[in-house]
Order: sequence, then structure tokens, then C-alpha cells
Amino acid sequence: MVLILLGPPGVGKGTQAARLADELKGAHVSTGDLLRAARRDGTELGGRAQKYMDAGELVPDHLILDLVREHLARFGTDAHVLFDGFPRTTAQAEGLDEVLERSGRRVDLVVLFEAPDETIVKRLGGRRSCPKCGAVYNVHFSPPRVDAQCDNCGTQLVQRSDDVPETIRRRLEVYADQTAPLVSFYEDAGVPFHRIQADRPVDAVYADFKESVEVAR
Repeated sequence: MVLILLGPPGVGKGTQAARLADELKGAHVSTGDLLRAARRDGTELGGRAQKYMDAGELVPDHLILDLVREHLARFGTDAHVLFDGFPRTTAQAEGLDEVLERSGRRVDLVVLFEAPDETIVKRLGGRRSCPKCGAVYNVHFSPPRVDAQCDNCGTQLVQRSDDVPETIRRRLEVYADQTAPLVSFYEDAGVPFHRIQADRPVDAVYADFKESVEVAR
């Protein structure tokens, strides 16, 4: 089964995708994670993407799709795959359809996670992460036991540069301009589509998410 999780940054897609992927023994595919891993491992694709990232430019669709294609080749065609925040544009969606078609697959379900902009600004603005072990906290919802200190390793927590309010609002504008049209793309294509209100407790959101997946299977 191939699932696509859509929604603005900070809406909780990653949390929900990771949880369901673990339960289904499937693959949680985040292109952001793929890019970071390719850079860290010094792969040929990572080197090509690095040039754009260092210049402050968006990584071209064809490179993103090459990363996705390379990653999917590691799994069998019967593996459950959850795409988290990808595709971001209709061009990427069309490219993904081609990649999947070559292996006899298709997108089986699209789930859109929605929340008010102010909720997202608060969520992302309160996010703090550990630069050493990668643990993530939120000063409003899940703070560390000791202020600004990682519970796991004691490292001083940091705020990502793109988690300041002004940048968050810009990211939401980019999402509305580039990614929101994917809703029409998949609805027009007749792909099963489900909307979930994500400004609720994580377990409640997950219950709805899991139900939508079970109905589509």
C-alpha cells in the first residue's frame, strides 16, 4: 500500500507517519530525511543536491525523484510505503506516479492533515531539538524535564532557524501556493482522499488516521 500524507509544516505528519509505519512494518519516506542522509553519506545524489542547498535554492524535482526512486529500490513492491510531505508540487506528484507505475504500483490513499495557521505557528515556534541525539521537544506541549536541556543526553537544546514566527508564516505561504494544489490533483485523479483535523490530541488524530487506512486497504 502506498500512502501520501499531505499538510502544512508542523501539522504532525511525521509523527503520524512514523507511528503507522512502525505498526505496519512499512517504510516511512521523508524527502528531507533522504536529503540529509545523502549529504551525510556523501553519495553522488547527495553531492548534486548539496550544490543547490548551499546556494539557498530549492533542490530540483528530478533530483528529489531520483532520491525517492533509489530509496524505493531497497524495498519489495509489496511493502507499505508512507510518503511524509512528498510530493510537494504537482510536478513531483506526476513524477512519483511514473516511478510507481514502473514497479506496478500506484498511490492508494492520500490523507490531508489540517490545522489553523495559528496552531501551527505555536507548535513550530515552541519546537526545540537536541543537536546531539536528535530528540525533539516543545516548550508548550512536551517540554524537557530541565529547561532547554535534553532529557536523554543533557545537551543544550536549540531552535531551528526556520522555526521563528516570521519564517513559519512564509513557509505556510509557500505551502499554500505550491502544495495545496495537490489536493485538487489527487481528487481529480480519483485517488481515495481523506481529511483529518490535526489540532487535537495525537492519539485521537492517529485513531482517525488508522481508520482511514484500514478502510482503504
